Amino acid sequence: MTAPLASRAPLTSSAPPTSLDPADPDFARDPYPYYARLREQGPAARVPLANGTYAWFVTGYEQTRAVLADPRFSNVPPQDAGRPKGDSPARRARACLARHMLNTDAPDHTRLRRLTTAAFAPRRVDALRTRIEELTDGLLHDVGERLARDGGADLVDAFAFPLPVLVIGEVLGVPEADRADLRDWTYRVGSPADALPQGAVDEAWTSLYAYFTELIAHKRRSPGPDLFSALTHDATEGGLDDGELLAMAFLLLFAGYETTMNLLASASLLLLTHPDELTAARRDPGRWPAVVEETLRHASPLEGTTWRHATEDVDLGDGALIPAGASVLAVLAAANRDPRHFPDPDAFRPGRYAHDATERGPRTAPHAAFGHGPHFCVGSRLARLEAAIALPRLFAAFPALRLTADPAGLPYRPGLLVRGPRRVPVTA
Repeated sequence: MTAPLASRAPLTSSAPPTSLDPADPDFARDPYPYYARLREQGPAARVPLANGTYAWFVTGYEQTRAVLADPRFSNVPPQDAGRPKGDSPARRARACLARHMLNTDAPDHTRLRRLTTAAFAPRRVDALRTRIEELTDGLLHDVGERLARDGGADLVDAFAFPLPVLVIGEVLGVPEADRADLRDWTYRVGSPADALPQGAVDEAWTSLYAYFTELIAHKRRSPGPDLFSALTHDATEGGLDDGELLAMAFLLLFAGYETTMNLLASASLLLLTHPDELTAARRDPGRWPAVVEETLRHASPLEGTTWRHATEDVDLGDGALIPAGASVLAVLAAANRDPRHFPDPDAFRPGRYAHDATERGPRTAPHAAFGHGPHFCVGSRLARLEAAIALPRLFAAFPALRLTADPAGLPYRPGLLVRGPRRVPVTA
């Protein structure tokens, strides 16, 4: 997604020597060396972007948490930031769907977040355990059939993507038949426009707008026990206006599967490339939650948060003074590999969480995989539960599973928002 209205002031001496192109497949595959070089300059650095703008990237762990909780960094995008140009259906659709709570500050954010909290309350999430187990087992049966028929399968298409889509469909009442189109549209709007064919992003915004408009109309005609039905009722009673309802629908569906898909795909890939850790988890089932936590740290499914801008000059310490008006990205993937906070940060070692991880996660998360502060992900408990159920079942069902491609050459999703492998080809 294109960086919004970053400052165009001249490059300072502290900036890296080359511009950053989020659409570069090599950067998408392995951004960590770039982030390490940024961190050497301090916990925050001013970065030149390939589109000719500049933005501040916050890469230090403590400074990232500070930014996420500091109201001086606003989540409300500057007008026109990242929007299609001109007055077009795509521009109007994007402007409406982008009114979700991640792009708001208090008090609007507080009101919108309250409406979703009940859907992801611990009791309601934990009640999904049996259904998640059933859905997982059904998908693994399909994976087994693909392996037997074709000699191989892609764990992203056959496992990591469909499971969270099915689960969020249970929560939100989204028809299963729509999942392929939703995946395509949300992938496009979350990717840099220059990484896709011309017009692909605009078409996705207009398609999403039309889809959610019809879905909400259907829920009003035939309400059910799902969250969409409850939200449409709230809209008719004054809880949400129509635009906010559309934006909430987009956010919950996008966030409800995208991060969990990346978590499952990255964890599967890490375990297949770290056989000792896989063996340890198989021998000690209590280690699986630690595998989930270490994946969240080592391969953050959210590479960066939504863009923020400083409403005043902010001193983050260690020489990082962010000027008012600057675009700011809190880079979770970099913060979670800050060597000042994590020993041996580039190593995948679930043992570092073996004593405090549970299926609900550590009491105090040692990483920032789901953000921090008022915008902390409301669905983090559900994502952890899905992974803690699905991963041990996957590797129990296929004990001889192995990769059929060089992991260093696997494609990753471009952009600075979400991160995960696009394919994990395997055979058994």
